[in-house]
Amino acid sequence: MESQTTHSSPPAVCGNTAIVGSIVADGVMHKESPPGFVRAYDIPTGDLAWVFHTIPQGDEFGTETWETESWRYSGNTNVWSTIAVDEETGTAYLPVSTATNDLYGGHRLGDNLYSESIVAVDCQTGERRWHYQFVHHGLWDFDPSTAPNLFEATVDGRAIKGVVQVTKQAFAFVFDRTTGEPVWEIEEREVPPSDVPGERAAPTQPFPTKPAPYDRQGITEDDLIDLTPELRAEALDIVSDYDLVPLCTPPRVKGEGKPTLQLPSEGGGTNWTGAALDPESGVLYVPSYTLPVTVSLTRPDPNRSNLNFVPDRWYESVDGPRGLPLVKPPYGRITAIDLNTGEHLWMVPHGTGPVNHPAIAHLELGRLGKVNHQPGALVTATLLFVTASGEHSGDPEADEPDIPPEISVYDKETGEYLGGIELPDTPHSNLISYEHGGRQYLAVATGGGRYYGGGGTLPVLVALALPREESGS
Repeated sequence: MESQTTHSSPPAVCGNTAIVGSIVADGVMHKESPPGFVRAYDIPTGDLAWVFHTIPQGDEFGTETWETESWRYSGNTNVWSTIAVDEETGTAYLPVSTATNDLYGGHRLGDNLYSESIVAVDCQTGERRWHYQFVHHGLWDFDPSTAPNLFEATVDGRAIKGVVQVTKQAFAFVFDRTTGEPVWEIEEREVPPSDVPGERAAPTQPFPTKPAPYDRQGITEDDLIDLTPELRAEALDIVSDYDLVPLCTPPRVKGEGKPTLQLPSEGGGTNWTGAALDPESGVLYVPSYTLPVTVSLTRPDPNRSNLNFVPDRWYESVDGPRGLPLVKPPYGRITAIDLNTGEHLWMVPHGTGPVNHPAIAHLELGRLGKVNHQPGALVTATLLFVTASGEHSGDPEADEPDIPPEISVYDKETGEYLGGIELPDTPHSNLISYEHGGRQYLAVATGGGRYYGGGGTLPVLVALALPREESGS
């Protein structure tokens, strides 16, 4: 058995310690896989300082959540995204990913700590301070794919030093970052069982009571596109081949009933670019997108896998009528959430969307949003900047997008779209802003992306600057 372990994020530095996560390859075909233990190194010497077992070992806390001692051979649960650090308290916040195999867990029954969790650890010792599991016994690849955001706010008259984790499910989980207590109640709600032989899905999953979900969760006929009666009828015909299911419905074995239609997809909701936090106001700005997908399981070739089931379809998107999306707009959005109250302040479409498609151009709908897998957000004192890939506003089969990639600019108070700064290629990174010589700069890396259409282009760093102030009498 071979498995690749590498890195996708830089180490997190906390005091004299460098904390390192890893990538352990997805889609593993064996129940045995390398575990993604987190390691820390002493910066002055390079010596190994500590190891945190993201799959508990031996008599450690949490091994009972891996039934039949499956902690001995199970893997993944790595931290491939960015680690957040509170240097004042010497705490690192680890967003831990899904256990092997992402979509089937019959060989690892139980809740499987610390899979799909946030874990707060002491930067110097690696000791666990607190944890919270977002998904019990994960079957959907709903790992937290972005860094937690640290914030300060006033909730019901009480000052809070908090941490918020946005997720692929389009939830924002909000905690007191010192104690790990939820700022607002998180309820365990019943979810559908699995009908896959040997599988046992968790009977409940966590649902925050505040903030409300910031994108669509689950799919019903009410969610289908209805911009014209004809499109609505065609969408109903398309989904007649699928089961429209609520959030956290386990995948089904191919041929055992209709395949399920899942929303959000394994990419979100929110993916690795995450959210932007305004430290002055405590407002969180969350880009997300809406894309229904289908996934099925199948029995593998026993010469290639010792799993009972592996993905037959690995999250295949389902197109709507005439190349339009299957569901109602917006297809990409930005939601502003006040972490002082847990309330949504506003939501706006992110991206133009297919406004010039022949089936709907006559409706003059305005911005519909776009399925943009990695919109990176940056908030400043006055504005919100969010990256956007190129898109087709008309014919979805056209070779080239008619709207180029850009940095979209919004009024952070209202969400009003103020315009776009054109980019030479698809942005594949978060934005940064910095000051030099009394002048503000904005920079982003474009091109060179391995996922979502970045293909063979060369990476380019684009830096923009405000005009220089003219001196005069």
